[in-house]
Amino acid sequence: MSLDKTLKILIVDDEKDLRTKIARFLKSGTAFDISVAENGLSAQRQLQYEHFDLVVTDLDMPGMNGLTLLRWIVREHAQLPVLMMSGYGEISDAVEAMRIGAVDYLEKPFDLEDLQQKIEQTLENRQIQHLVDAGKHTEPSSQKWIGESLAMREIKTLVERVAPTSSTVLISGESGTGKEIVARMIHQLSPRANNPFVAINIGGVPENLIESELFGHEKGAFTGATSQKTGLFEMASSGTLFLDEIGEIPFHLQVKLLRVLQELEIQRLGGHKSIPIDVRIVAATNKNLNEQIEKGLFREDLFYRLNIIQITLPALRERKEDIPELIGHFIKKYSATVNRSIQGIEPGAVKVLQNYPFSGNVRELENIIERAIIFAQTDYITLKDLGLPGTVVRNRAKRGTLDEVQKEVILEALQRWEGNRTRTAEELGIDRKTLLNKIKEYGFENIS
Repeated sequence: MSLDKTLKILIVDDEKDLRTKIARFLKSGTAFDISVAENGLSAQRQLQYEHFDLVVTDLDMPGMNGLTLLRWIVREHAQLPVLMMSGYGEISDAVEAMRIGAVDYLEKPFDLEDLQQKIEQTLENRQIQHLVDAGKHTEPSSQKWIGESLAMREIKTLVERVAPTSSTVLISGESGTGKEIVARMIHQLSPRANNPFVAINIGGVPENLIESELFGHEKGAFTGATSQKTGLFEMASSGTLFLDEIGEIPFHLQVKLLRVLQELEIQRLGGHKSIPIDVRIVAATNKNLNEQIEKGLFREDLFYRLNIIQITLPALRERKEDIPELIGHFIKKYSATVNRSIQGIEPGAVKVLQNYPFSGNVRELENIIERAIIFAQTDYITLKDLGLPGTVVRNRAKRGTLDEVQKEVILEALQRWEGNRTRTAEELGIDRKTLLNKIKEYGFENIS
């Protein structure tokens, strides 16, 4: 997850050389807006008049010390994260700071790269929490898409442009990407919004019943047709008919569907009367219809009639930045459903989910969060609660010497994070410098 480079950080330390050194290092290595304060009182004055995203403060300072400043921040700026710096012999105070509400601490002297890593980790965790909270503010039954990634913003813009028209829309994308949600949004933003939205999953209907479901039938049209049946085209009159899994429609029915789209009229099965229809068609598929055409399984003329407007939904793994907000949405939805008071999710668990392949896309994420809420031991979902296959493998007992086990664990973590040293160090619970030394020792420099 990329950090917002306009974030503001306040460095508080009574040692001028140290705070200047820290500020200079961060300004040269990041694009964050850095301010400094020489003691707690100075920091307090700045915090009263300026917005900051993170405070890094020393513990031992004259006047208002770090603990007093921390207590004031927790009381007056509850959402502002504080990172503590402690000198030798101040571990008990650092522990007290963590109890009060500090997010982490470093013991002096420390490597400035370690400080930068902790700052970036803290800010990223805060950003994740904001996105999760944003998702929790959506309605649990919301049919709107969740997420503000570039891909989803572009789709939203496209939907807003095509919704007012009557043009046929073809939505493509992997299973679980939210094709029906987009179809419903097209309907809701169209002049047909107050009329029916009728949906059928063609792949879920027995082949011998699809024609009757779509077009209806007359009494006696076939064995068992004891009465007249109104088809979905008629039921969707003046509204929208959503044909999900259109790639599954039998070949012999494709010509009939094409004729309906061209002539805007249907005949019930067993009937002879043409019935005019006023229906907008939105179709969806998880198949590559061009490949189906080449194989002779889908009519090319029907494809072009359906594909007036095409909307392609990205897989969840292609819009990882939307995952935190989706998680928040599902936490709110299923906390109510299963009567659990789940407040949120640990940032580390979110980061693992952002690197999970999600073959089932949003639907799979939804299932994972629902299950995690049921099995969570506290009011915050942890990595263990997710029950992901990868975490089971990582936690299993490994054979070999301690060094061999350590080598294997580091290799697996590097591969999971695609060579990202900072992420790997964070997961393993070691500082970045230690990880770099181990990478060099084991010859893992080229892993990416």
